[in-house]
Amino acid sequence: MNLSGQRPDWLTFDCYGTLIQWDEGLLAAVQTVLSRHSEAGIDAAALIEGYDRYEHVLEQTPPHRSFRDIAGTALKQAMEELGLPYAARDITTLTGGISAMPPFAEVTETLGVLKGMGFRLCIISNTDDDIIAGNVDQMGGHIDRVITAEQAQAYKPSPKIFEHAHAALGVTKADIVHICASPHLDLAAARDMDFRCVWINRGTGRDPLPDYTPDAELATLDKVPDLFADPGWTG
Repeated sequence: MNLSGQRPDWLTFDCYGTLIQWDEGLLAAVQTVLSRHSEAGIDAAALIEGYDRYEHVLEQTPPHRSFRDIAGTALKQAMEELGLPYAARDITTLTGGISAMPPFAEVTETLGVLKGMGFRLCIISNTDDDIIAGNVDQMGGHIDRVITAEQAQAYKPSPKIFEHAHAALGVTKADIVHICASPHLDLAAARDMDFRCVWINRGTGRDPLPDYTPDAELATLDKVPDLFADPGWTG
């Protein structure tokens, strides 16, 4: 652990997988889609793998498109790859499922503790405003600001979305600590932009980057307040 420097004014967070139960929620949404094609015998993991692969490529392919558009295209391509017919209601099922995904058990209480320590809290997320609104509504009113790919017109790991967020908050990268679960999106941006970063490694099997070590690694979000006590950031 090497978290040091000035006390941040803002804590910024990745949303899905860090605060919100992404893997669990995505599995449930995909299982609902597949329930309409039970005769095909397709495993949910196969559809998720294809969806993730297409989604990440589309997010980095100009011109910028909404997350809803990208998610629909990625789901369609993944389904067609597996020989499944795609219908418009399938993307409605997926995005509705994303919006309804709940926080991890410790998240809402921990966000309240961090607010009580005097930090302001911002989410930076690869999504659309209307989709993430349902998730934020479940976080106890603790989130002060939400920055999305829709607002920034860019997807992580592009520096553009972080630069947009920092400008919107009126801060520099020295004024924030970013807290995230995604190695290849958020940790990659921290490496390339050199901002302080705490990795929440929830044991999902996502590998850390071979050429970057975050300032701290924790198993769950509720370990963050204790981490911040070490450099004297408790308030």
